[in-house]
Amino acid sequence: MSYAKVLSVGLTGVTGHLVEVEADLSPGLPAVVLSGLPDTALNEARDRVRAAIVNSGQRWPSRRITVNLLPAGMRKTGSAFDLAIAVVLLGGAGELPLAAFDEVAIFGELGLDGTVRPVRGALPMVAAAAEAGISRVVVPLGNATEAAVVPGVEVKAVDTLHRLVAFVRDGVPLLDPPEGGPEAEPEGPDLAEVAGQALGRRAIEVAAAGAHHVALLGPPGAGKTMLAERLPSILPELDDEAALAVTALHSIAGVLPPGGRLRRRPPFQAPHHTATVQALVGGGSGLARPGAVSLSHHGVLFLDEAAEFAGRALDALRQPLETGRILLRRADGATEYPARFQLVLAANPCPCAKPSGDQFCECSPQARRRYIGRISGPLLDRIDVQVTLDPLGAAELMAPESRSEPSAVVADRVLKARAAASARWSEHGWRTNADVPGAALRRPPWRLPAADLKALRMRLDHGSLSARGFDRILRLAWTIADLDGRHRPDGDDVLEATQLRTGIAP
Repeated sequence: MSYAKVLSVGLTGVTGHLVEVEADLSPGLPAVVLSGLPDTALNEARDRVRAAIVNSGQRWPSRRITVNLLPAGMRKTGSAFDLAIAVVLLGGAGELPLAAFDEVAIFGELGLDGTVRPVRGALPMVAAAAEAGISRVVVPLGNATEAAVVPGVEVKAVDTLHRLVAFVRDGVPLLDPPEGGPEAEPEGPDLAEVAGQALGRRAIEVAAAGAHHVALLGPPGAGKTMLAERLPSILPELDDEAALAVTALHSIAGVLPPGGRLRRRPPFQAPHHTATVQALVGGGSGLARPGAVSLSHHGVLFLDEAAEFAGRALDALRQPLETGRILLRRADGATEYPARFQLVLAANPCPCAKPSGDQFCECSPQARRRYIGRISGPLLDRIDVQVTLDPLGAAELMAPESRSEPSAVVADRVLKARAAASARWSEHGWRTNADVPGAALRRPPWRLPAADLKALRMRLDHGSLSARGFDRILRLAWTIADLDGRHRPDGDDVLEATQLRTGIAP
């Protein structure tokens, strides 16, 4: 037999595709030709596969070998096709019967000694195989736990090419995914550790309940970073769909923790202020990889010292904030990643970052305006909650921790508020108040009484509030009502929402 074919899986962004790996071995000058738009890493598979086959005790076929990956018009990237190429070459040479691999997807990277190494993106690859009707997969042992998360798929693992050959020839069983329940994720910081800052705590709670974005301004030591880092601790755990999406993105980026289990806690990303546009939104040679905005999908993206970030990097966030997705176009094609995250900005009020007042701050009013102006107006307009934190006093700093509510108590209120919002909006396809279009809140039956909106409408007419800001205040008012257990907001809720948005009462 000089022709053989097996199935594998390729990735484009988070989307997987079945790939047919076929090989033809014909008489002629020994050579290996690889076709099907392979990238550099895949082109180098010829040498890896040859060494792995020989070092696994198998005979390398000295013929003209053509390996093709179908569909030929789709670019193939990475080293995940190594194992499938080795199997199809042994099958085409007549060394290995391939009946055992009918309707089985195979992927894995080969070391020169024949070991099968884990690859990035195993979870979305197995999910794509399942969606295409494949019910059995063979994966590297290091990816087995991750792959077994996908329902309806029988996962078998291999640690060496030799084991796979022994399975076909001698019936030696393949490995099962490691047993054991999901390990508990480590506990994060708790809100009880935050001293004082009732306004900041309220802002974080409202943001968590409605999935709103937050900007925290104030001097160093006011608690901006502490509050932002504790936002994930009061967010609800991810449901199955969200957990699969988050785990798949972290798998593709190669940052999934050892064990590859589902991530149930909302992710938290805090890139340094020197991060580039590519680090934030994604990039890289060939097809772009996910950046911080995608790795914080269904979680929190925290930009500390936001005014120190490059203007281009900050403005690159505007589109994903609106759409919840990021589309990256490169010469090799376009890649789309989900990016529905909660943005938290923290910034000092001026370059010297000293308390305000002539005896402390060394900055002129122009310098202060110029510094905070590094965060563009259009970006700030997309931030629902914008609060300024005052420095802590001695009484607040020395107060016992028991006076501060722990994250578990706040998380319970947040969970109830999100459940109320989901029950109200789910029939319209929205899950949180932040998802609701402003037009829906301005029309019956959700439009609030004119008396409750009078001061807000005056702000809009005078130009001190944008139309986007008007809609975001309405969303905040609904979130505040949900936290208080009421079915509709009232005038007081609109007042508090306006203060959280602008820092000024209407």
